Amino acid sequence: MVFVDLKPDTLDDENRKFIQNPLRHPLFLNSIPKSGSHLLRNIMRMFVPVEQQYKDQFVQQQILDKHRGAFNPERKLLSWGHLMFTDASAIASASARMIILVRDPYDWVIAQARFFASDEFKTGLDALKDGSLSMGALFNMMIFGVHQIAPPLGATFVYTAVAWLGTGAHLVRFEELLSAVKDIESEQSERFFGELFEACGIERPSDWRERVRIGADPKQSSTARENLTVSIDFPKELPEMQRRLVDYSAPGLRQLLGYQ
Repeated sequence: MVFVDLKPDTLDDENRKFIQNPLRHPLFLNSIPKSGSHLLRNIMRMFVPVEQQYKDQFVQQQILDKHRGAFNPERKLLSWGHLMFTDASAIASASARMIILVRDPYDWVIAQARFFASDEFKTGLDALKDGSLSMGALFNMMIFGVHQIAPPLGATFVYTAVAWLGTGAHLVRFEELLSAVKDIESEQSERFFGELFEACGIERPSDWRERVRIGADPKQSSTARENLTVSIDFPKELPEMQRRLVDYSAPGLRQLLGYQ
């Protein structure tokens, strides 16, 4: 079994300090795990009435049948999750505008490994946390999968992101989102969020920068890097061999997503 220790945030209270306009259609934030899911979700929560936010669950394929209400065109809800592309998910989410959040696969391997090695991620597999594995072995598990715990990198990206391309979904790269957040006063940031809000069908309010700052505060995300408890030191860049293994396991992926 896999458990993630998540702490509550205060964004509902922050949200109610601003005038909110109701969504006119369902909006789904779909993302590769460990690609900034909580960052994007928390930012967008500052632009949608609390009453229109579907908080029952991160919507995923294995629980889709229980959470189809997130896409009900009559309720017009903001929801989020890691939803694979299948006939069932495509039909269920057909009425929703969809954002697809991805991350450079090279950096994703490190982020995924750091999360697996954190105290907040509980699998019972202590070897991922105690440093008994070499860094290369840990990275290779992220690339090729962990039996009964996590799928390979290629399958994760293909079914949660790539297969949604060309369906009307709007692609967002984590690196561009993070850059826009950090340089919120820049023209590049204004352009980025303008395109994002347009894709979401949200009219950008004059106080959008303040809302973004609140939603992007790492204190509001228990899975942010700053809030993970990790005893292993990870490199800033993926080693050359693991880069080659990423390219071998998912050829053409980085280029397709705009990273080459």
